[in-house]
Amino acid sequence: MFHAVRTSQKLTAYRNSSVLCYNIPSLNQTKSNIQTNKNNLYTSSVSNQHALHRNDLITANRVVVKLGSAVITREDECGIALGRLASIVEQVSQLQNQGKDMLMVTSGAVAFGKQKLRQEIIMSMSMRQTISQRETRGHPILEPRACAAAGQSGLMSLYEAMFLQYGIRTAQVLLTKPDFYNEFTRKNLHSTLNELLKLNIIPILNANDAVAPPPETDKDLAGLETYKIHADEKYKKGVISVKDNDSLAARLAVEVGADLLIIMSDVNGLYNVPPGQPGSRLLHTYCPDSDVDQIVFGEKSRVGLGGMESKVGAATWALKHGVSCVICNGCEDNAIVNISQGKKVGTFFTSQPSTGTPVEVQALQAREGGRLLQALSGKERAAIVHRLADLLIERKIDILTANQQDVSSAYAAGLTGPMVARLFLNEKKLQTLADGLRQIADDALSAVGRVIKRTQISKGMELRQITVPIGVLMVIFESRPDALPQVAALAICSGNGLLLKGGKEASVTNKLLHGLVEEALEMFVPKETISLVSRREDIQDLLHMSDDIDLVIPRGSSELVKTIQEASKGIPVLGHSEGVCHVYVDERVNPEMALRIVKDSKCDYPAACNAMETLLLHKSHIYTPLFDSICDTLKQANVTIHLGPRIAAAIKFGPPEETNMKKEYGALECAVEIVNGVDDAINHINQYGSSHTDTIVTENDDHAERFLQMVDSACVFHNSSTRFADGYRFGLGAEVGISTSRIHARGPVGMEGLLTTKWILHGSGETVADFAEGKQKYIHEKLSIATVTHNGNSAVSSN
Repeated sequence: MFHAVRTSQKLTAYRNSSVLCYNIPSLNQTKSNIQTNKNNLYTSSVSNQHALHRNDLITANRVVVKLGSAVITREDECGIALGRLASIVEQVSQLQNQGKDMLMVTSGAVAFGKQKLRQEIIMSMSMRQTISQRETRGHPILEPRACAAAGQSGLMSLYEAMFLQYGIRTAQVLLTKPDFYNEFTRKNLHSTLNELLKLNIIPILNANDAVAPPPETDKDLAGLETYKIHADEKYKKGVISVKDNDSLAARLAVEVGADLLIIMSDVNGLYNVPPGQPGSRLLHTYCPDSDVDQIVFGEKSRVGLGGMESKVGAATWALKHGVSCVICNGCEDNAIVNISQGKKVGTFFTSQPSTGTPVEVQALQAREGGRLLQALSGKERAAIVHRLADLLIERKIDILTANQQDVSSAYAAGLTGPMVARLFLNEKKLQTLADGLRQIADDALSAVGRVIKRTQISKGMELRQITVPIGVLMVIFESRPDALPQVAALAICSGNGLLLKGGKEASVTNKLLHGLVEEALEMFVPKETISLVSRREDIQDLLHMSDDIDLVIPRGSSELVKTIQEASKGIPVLGHSEGVCHVYVDERVNPEMALRIVKDSKCDYPAACNAMETLLLHKSHIYTPLFDSICDTLKQANVTIHLGPRIAAAIKFGPPEETNMKKEYGALECAVEIVNGVDDAINHINQYGSSHTDTIVTENDDHAERFLQMVDSACVFHNSSTRFADGYRFGLGAEVGISTSRIHARGPVGMEGLLTTKWILHGSGETVADFAEGKQKYIHEKLSIATVTHNGNSAVSSN
């Protein structure tokens, strides 16, 4: 984070632990810049550059954590929720031990003191009074200031004992509003806090409720930035009064130049309407300048002085003065640590207005749109895709112009050849893409609602199993903009709603192509049926929305796929982690065929996941004309060769040895290794391959059959290039991705892989009791499924 002081004096910058800091002039030096009003209420002139995005919170070094009464107080409002508090202490200690400056503003003294005073009152009661109180279930009314006075020492002793478990000392700082009134008390506060932080001591601050004056409305300080909480009120100027611990935390965060203020409540963050009401939705990001009209406040919390309105006011004021803010649920596991890691927890306050539809809304719109797609006839879905194919040709000049912008930006950013190759579009690619979409459209006529099984349960009862869409898909793809219309067409034809997230390298092209998809959709369904997710940080959120998203399909690098698989919470992920494909040249082989297959597998499109990465040669080919021809062919194509351990030992002089036989190069590079025979090749592939695509080149049919049977990959070929592992080349029109998993779909996933089934039972008033009593008998007769239709959709036999 970048820290600065609003002062005319020059700032001296220095670097410490990769964080850019500034030598801040002393309070006396900045005295002339401290602003005041007629009531002598001061505010510091120190201001930070707050984070615009959650990811920026990773760099936050000085953090203020505010614990609300509802967070650390038990449900009976008498005593501390020890388990919850222990979790918070552990997280604060973890960040402190990582080198961050942690400060805490805590409530709880009143609750602690209430428990203590109630015990004292009970001890002083007679037996009769105690029994009478239990019968009426009454509790003595206690004065809050007295409770605060009695509870302060016990609360701090509890904090001290908990933090000592992690080798950390704490210090109590009690504050009241007058402590912020004049220069000298504020100077002492600065000095005290700075000294404590230098000594690795966590300051724990609290409003001194034992002597605190009544709360007042916010004072107006002329010349300071303004803020507002309600949509119908004018902007308030100036400083926020210390009337509760929310405002105390905000004032403190600004005074000490904090990077981050975390306000912990008993709800997950800021909602558009109070939680539990119809239409209630958590706002993950809140911009006070543009989103203020989206929220309606409810009642304040069950304990404490503030409510959500107070928290929003405090967070808004702190944000205006340069402190990043998050309101979160203090009961959520690991909330503080996750926020500091930039994860999507609670409501993040930012000055940058949201420019798009929230992803939660996009997911709901995709669900509704998918249901409307499913209700269309096969001809109507096909018409949408045909229109999209036509638009690709009609708008090719616009598409190629946008693509050229992305390609130029990629080169300027220093991207490598394979990345740019995936990004590049031309007229030929657009024509091939359009042809593929038309093929998908023709297959859509019988895709949804196709009857795949019919059973006569009994006389008058018929059971059908039909194909239906999965629901809502989320497809994440890197670099390749041509994937967008392909995936969109497959989703349309299979009746699925769709969320798309493309790589930033193709952002201009993707935006234009998505516009064409929207234009085609509007023939029959809302354009929001297929949405483009614009922000990378939204992906983390979407991967937790198991109620709204049914299948995630990542297309890209192995790193991307692994990241998505690890981050997904309860949503199935369909994809392949790597594309380590092999070509095995057997002992009996046609040399010319072997040369052509090896060259095509590696050189046709080196960046593709179905390109050859390892060439396996039968050991008999060493020092033969075929071996020399293969090496010469690869070298002429500028392929860098890496030798496996066996062949490196057999050749005295040659290319460098490759120790990692599981490597996916994704470029004009490959490994070459020798094996003893077909069984050795099978073992090597099953050990080092990625279960993607592997091929054998041989004239021995027995060896070919054994290879095809025993290699455990999604695609296994005989005398064919690995590059044929593609949805278009398989006749699927296109693919949504290639799956190496063993559940649901495997290999190139076309439209069939985006469908599931449901059971339809037609009866005539039967009950299970009829069969138990012998009135009806089960038949379970298999019926023909040829030419059966369901809901107007053609249903052709799959036999």
